[in-house]
Amino acid sequence: MLEAGQKDSSLVYAEKALQYATENRLFNYSKDISTFISAIYAKTDKGKALQYALNALQYADSLMSLNTMSTYSDFLDFDESQRKYEIELLKQEYETKNKLILMWGGIALLLFGMFFLFRNARLKHNAKLKVEEAFEQLKSTQSQLIQSEKMASLGELTAGIAHEIQNPLNFMNNFSEVNKELLEEMKEELDNGNTPEAKTIADDVINNEEKISHHGKRADAIVKGMLQHSRSSSGVKEPTDINALCDEYLRLSYHGLRAKEKSFNATINTDFDNSIGSIKIVPQDIGRVLLNLINNAFYAVTEKKKSGRDAYEPTVSILTKKIKNTIEISVKDNGNGIPESVKEKIFQPFFTTKPTGQGTGLGLSLSYDIVKAHGGEIKVESINGIGTTFIIQLPGA
Repeated sequence: MLEAGQKDSSLVYAEKALQYATENRLFNYSKDISTFISAIYAKTDKGKALQYALNALQYADSLMSLNTMSTYSDFLDFDESQRKYEIELLKQEYETKNKLILMWGGIALLLFGMFFLFRNARLKHNAKLKVEEAFEQLKSTQSQLIQSEKMASLGELTAGIAHEIQNPLNFMNNFSEVNKELLEEMKEELDNGNTPEAKTIADDVINNEEKISHHGKRADAIVKGMLQHSRSSSGVKEPTDINALCDEYLRLSYHGLRAKEKSFNATINTDFDNSIGSIKIVPQDIGRVLLNLINNAFYAVTEKKKSGRDAYEPTVSILTKKIKNTIEISVKDNGNGIPESVKEKIFQPFFTTKPTGQGTGLGLSLSYDIVKAHGGEIKVESINGIGTTFIIQLPGA
């Protein structure tokens, strides 16, 4: 347009283009358009030409500032990226260090745990060896104590038997001497021809011989009972007259105590149920139980007697009765009784209320085991200061 001589139109369009470029901050175009307008006015209007030339310079400055800011912005963006990259590297390094710390910590804990497991296993092994050793020692000690208990029981039984067997022996000796005298008289009568008198004397000798035989058998039974009690139990049950067994061991226990303490005396009561008959038991074992319970009963009344109570009469009773299919044997005393605090412990091994040296604490424990082995029960009823009753329950025939 400018070349065609249309100066005014060129200026109008140039001004609009400049306005558009300026509004849209297109400083590069604003500079060029301002330079173009300044050139148009250079011949006709020096003032406007200078004005547009200055505007061109300003747009050039703005363009330079914009480029500078863009470059600075790019620099800032690069610096921020670098900083983020470095932060990411530090983060990764920190996480790696933490993982290494956790890994070594886990290894340390594993080693520590393995050490303690090994240590505990060794301690348990040593403890097991000590427990086994202690158990073996305990078994050995228990066997010795059981044997001591049996020997003590046998000693008391022997003392009773010695006293008990003396009676039939005395009868046998006495009747033997009487028979000797009678036989001498019979010879004299025969020499004198007095046959009827000789026959009468012969009858007396025969009667005496029967008595000697009776007491001999009684002594033989006592000896056999002692042998049965002293030898190891066969464990074989056999029909046994429980009343006779109770009566025998009651007397043997009493005479055994009398042999140790001559001054001791006690009332003995028996009440036997004759309908019981014979029951299948191991007589040696039940005999040990009876002897232990009866000995304890005599011990209880002896201790109470020693306390000096006036008008006290030591009494021990033994009773039997049949209740349906069960046989009950009761051993009762009027001693001091058993305190409630220890009643539940009396069947425990090694527990005893007797002074040291007078009881191993195995008598009642063994009695409990023997009765249980027979399929029975053993119970205790006691009133402190009044007395105690032990009740043995055994299966009937």
